Amino acid sequence: MSDLSYTPLEQIPKIHATLKKTFDSQTTLPLQYRKNQLYQLARLVRDNKDAFVDALHKDLGKQKLEVVLQEVNSSVAMCIDSADNLEEWAKPEKPKVEPHKEHWNITVNRVPKGAALIISPWNYPLILTVQPLIGAIAAGCTAAVKTSEYTPTVSKLFADLFPKYLDANAYIIVKGAIPEVTTLLQLQWDHIFYTGNGKVARIISAAAAKHLTPLTLELGGQCPVIIDPSYDIKLAAKRILWGKVQNSGQLCVTPNHVLVTRDKQEELIEALKEVNKEFYPNGALHSSSTFGRIVNPGHFRRLKALLERTKGKIVFGGGFEGERGIEPTVVRDVPHVDSLLEEELFGPILPLVPVDSIDEAIQWINNHPHPLALYTFTEDEELKQKVLEKTNSGSLIFNDCVTQVAVHEAPFGGHGESGHGYQFSYYTFQTFSHFRSSLDMPKAFVCTLFVAFEY
Repeated sequence: MSDLSYTPLEQIPKIHATLKKTFDSQTTLPLQYRKNQLYQLARLVRDNKDAFVDALHKDLGKQKLEVVLQEVNSSVAMCIDSADNLEEWAKPEKPKVEPHKEHWNITVNRVPKGAALIISPWNYPLILTVQPLIGAIAAGCTAAVKTSEYTPTVSKLFADLFPKYLDANAYIIVKGAIPEVTTLLQLQWDHIFYTGNGKVARIISAAAAKHLTPLTLELGGQCPVIIDPSYDIKLAAKRILWGKVQNSGQLCVTPNHVLVTRDKQEELIEALKEVNKEFYPNGALHSSSTFGRIVNPGHFRRLKALLERTKGKIVFGGGFEGERGIEPTVVRDVPHVDSLLEEELFGPILPLVPVDSIDEAIQWINNHPHPLALYTFTEDEELKQKVLEKTNSGSLIFNDCVTQVAVHEAPFGGHGESGHGYQFSYYTFQTFSHFRSSLDMPKAFVCTLFVAFEY
């Protein structure tokens, strides 16, 4: 991996002061400035596509096609879309009011919050760094961007490129680990956007509370899958496994486990075996495969230990390579209390949890924290409505897995343990904007509500 020199701790308060000063100067306020910076961010990613492909392969073992489609192209498209729509998003809004208030010139103004702190993760280190930054730039904020030490090649690349493409006094990369994040969190920011896990989110929330700083938490959770016994099991298996193997299962919306009725578990297993063979004819860890690797040996050992402790039975997979390679692995008959269900797996392991009925599956989901996503495979409209009404999750997806992250026109975010706040396109712009109401009372107005004491 790349050697990554961390930002000196004594520099972090200076970075914060620079960002505050730039924001206070109103440099980032004009819409044309924001659009230029968004186009520059698009150029940063587009011009250095090959460098990002190489960096992501080095850090995560990702293949070129996956990087280009899921990270490079999506990042560029979102930058351009936000720039093209910015003037419409930023327009002051005249809300509909009661007739006697129509002359008060009531306006909702979208104004930038200020200097933002963005803490991005390692699993999709390009797009999940760019995505919140797009919203900060579009809203007119300045931003410090703390990239992940677990992807040092990508972090170093960002640090080298930011000052070449973006305003170096408005958007600054901070490199480091726990000491650097701790120092950042001691400072007062105007918004914090964190993508990661619940344990760290609690630390960040406590630090933000000291300054009453608003924050967005994009977390994860154990995203479950429900399969209606009458649904096409082969199709469900194909879509579930496709979602599971993305980035070797290291994705916040990866299907974590499947709640399958007991009478359909055997059929599902056979279908998953067939699909796995179709995906990886020579095996997922073969040199010809496009399958990625676990981010580091520590996460590899964690996943291996969970497999060793499970009470379920491995039906295929379970092979390892070096300190980062784990095959897609399906485990059957996983009991409701098991090592594989203790936490979000974040790896290519798929537990099958037998249930007696769909109602039991729904109850199981309701007995656990709200997931970032809930996947349900069914053609039954009544069952769809039942799942919608009787469960809760960040998002609800029928008959597919993971593809919701491609729908930038809809809000994306968690609920409860899976986070709070929204992102994607206009919703990220909203996140970094303060909706400031204003009122302009005409001189000729005569108050009839309060007996005109003021007038």
